[in-house]
Order: sequence, then structure tokens, then C-alpha cells
Amino acid sequence: MIYWEIFIAFFIPGIIGYGGGPASIPLVQNEVVNRFDWLTISEFGEVLAIGNALPGPIATKMAGYIGYQQAGILGAGVGVFATVAPSLLLMIILLRILYKYKNSPKVKRMTMYIRPTITILLGVMTYQFFFQSYEKEGWLQTGSLILISYLLLTKWKVHPAFVILGALGYGAIFLA
Repeated sequence: MIYWEIFIAFFIPGIIGYGGGPASIPLVQNEVVNRFDWLTISEFGEVLAIGNALPGPIATKMAGYIGYQQAGILGAGVGVFATVAPSLLLMIILLRILYKYKNSPKVKRMTMYIRPTITILLGVMTYQFFFQSYEKEGWLQTGSLILISYLLLTKWKVHPAFVILGALGYGAIFLA
């Protein structure tokens, strides 16, 4: 029963809290303080302060913490899932609709307009990462990482996740 209550406590604010985490905080407070009486207003304020101090979305941090406090690790998982479930369900529905109409001229035109925008955004991000790496680590480190990554990805067909992990390991050992 507690898992269902945790799910409801965080799913309802996720559904009706238009505007993301900060907009749903009063709704979460209503659920965990007034409805289920898991926290006092003072305790909720402390959880909110801790959640604001940590990086990442506040609603999921609060859901994880309060869920853990009420029902352990499984409770934390249920709380986090309930927080992201509304967005997840909406994305699945929207993707189904998009997939259903993927051959529609309007959808094809929309996709045609979106692709260059995404390409430009990815290009700008790549340039920023490259320039920052060049400024902090120099040409030798930056060029070596680019060349080795390129060879691993194209010539030896290593999975990108392993290339990323390798670059992170290299950076942690040699660039820290």
C-alpha cells in the first residue's frame, strides 16, 4: 500500500504541475505534508533546501529522498518513476502519433525543418567543447583524444559508450 501512496503522491503533481519541478513543489507539499502526513512543513522545507542545493531536477531528488524515507530503496525508485512517468507517458503517446503519421507530408516537412536546427546546435556544442578542451589542455591532448576516438569509432568499430568511458578514464588519470 505504501508504494501505491508514494506513486500517487508524486504522479499527481507530475500530471497537474504544469511548468516542471518548481511548479509542482506546492503540489508535492500538499501530498506529503497534508494528505499523507509523512513530513511536517518544517521537514519539507529542509528537504526542499537540500534538493535545491544538489544538482539536477528538484522534483526527482525530492521524490527519491521522500520515497526512500518512507519505504527504502524501492520506495525511492517508485517516487522517482512516478515523477517522470507523466512525461514518459506523454512522450510515448507523442512518438506513437508521430510514427503513425511519419509518411505524412506535414510530418516530413516538420522533420526536414528540425534536422538542420539540431545539426547546428550539435555543431555549436562540439565547437564549444573543442575550444574549451584546447584552451585548458592544449593541442596535444585535444588532438590525441580526437584522433584516437575517431580511429576507435570508425576503423575498429568500438561502441561509442566504451570510447566515452575510455576518454573519461584518460581524463581522470592524466588530466586531473
